[in-house]
Amino acid sequence: MSAAVDPATRQRRLVRLVWLSISAAILTIALKTGAWAITGSIGLLSDAAESVVNLVAASFALVVVHWADRPPDEEHAYGHEKADYLSAGLEGALILIAAVTIGVTAIRRLIDPQPLSDVGIGLAVSLVATAVNLLVARVLIRTGGEYRSLTVEADGRHLMTDVWTSLGVVAGVAAVALTGLDRLDPIIALLVAANIVRVGVSLVRSSLGGLMDRALEPEELTEVQRVLDGYAGDDVQFHALRTRRAGRRAFITVHVLVPGTWSVQAGHDLVERVEADLRAVAEPTTVFTHLEPIEDPVSFEDTALDRNDQTGRSESPA
Repeated sequence: MSAAVDPATRQRRLVRLVWLSISAAILTIALKTGAWAITGSIGLLSDAAESVVNLVAASFALVVVHWADRPPDEEHAYGHEKADYLSAGLEGALILIAAVTIGVTAIRRLIDPQPLSDVGIGLAVSLVATAVNLLVARVLIRTGGEYRSLTVEADGRHLMTDVWTSLGVVAGVAAVALTGLDRLDPIIALLVAANIVRVGVSLVRSSLGGLMDRALEPEELTEVQRVLDGYAGDDVQFHALRTRRAGRRAFITVHVLVPGTWSVQAGHDLVERVEADLRAVAEPTTVFTHLEPIEDPVSFEDTALDRNDQTGRSESPA
């Protein structure tokens, strides 16, 4: 779907999604804080703290969505798409900070347990907030994936985690009310904190993977190789294939070997067709090709790089 949508329309939709996330975060903070105030549950307080993280992360995402969409300039010739990874990394770091805060508060309550009050009303309010997050998370994950926006998709996955932790908190607080075991409340909060750590580490890893120029996904690499195999033959070979992704944009580099007797025009026509087919694999894609004479041994001096290339293939002179 993203390939069929012009950049301006895509940008407007992503901005609207981030504003939706910000609005949902403000509403759920109010609801969950109210639920905590009614019940005095540290579990519900931990849930509200995660919504504060949602608000901060969504606000930063709004900046990043605008930043990542800026066109290339003299200082950033390859564009600004990597800003997406900054948003995911910040959100992961904020989640980890929230988890530590929740853990410290829960341990204090575990040492000095407190009874809960008006549990029914508090849980009803919390469930309303959870329903809001569920609806928004589904929209963010689906649309963020379609438009290859790591910022929006990460925000949606964080919200979905918030949904599951909220349901766990609600079930735990209800158990406290039914059993009278007040220490269950801080124990639940500690479990919530552990789950938040898991999500935070996952987001930080995604961010670092992008900043370290991780290759395209295996299914995309398979399609890239399929395109190259379609042109390969006695007269045409490929090596030194490299790929990476910066936000939604993919980058593909490959060396193209053709007979030295070919004219410049013939070689140019070939690489134009190859580049067009590669760009169709993972739009938007920037493709770089390097044309070399297949008979010249110098053309194969860089095949040592192929020991680490992403196809596992290398070519050698006939």
